[in-house]
Amino acid sequence: MPFQMGITIYLFHIFGTWLDEKYSFPDGVANKICTLLGVGVALYQVIKQVNKINKN
Repeated sequence: MPFQMGITIYLFHIFGTWLDEKYSFPDGVANKICTLLGVGVALYQVIKQVNKINKN
């Protein structure tokens, strides 16, 4: 699970960096938003997996 979280957050970070470079957003705002979104998605995935494990 920790590797999955790290990879998810990293991919969202890379996507945010790409958006910042492509559209020239000020202060890396796309990177910050995408990274926070990646953290949210990673936490959602972990909670979903933990609930699935607890049901079994």
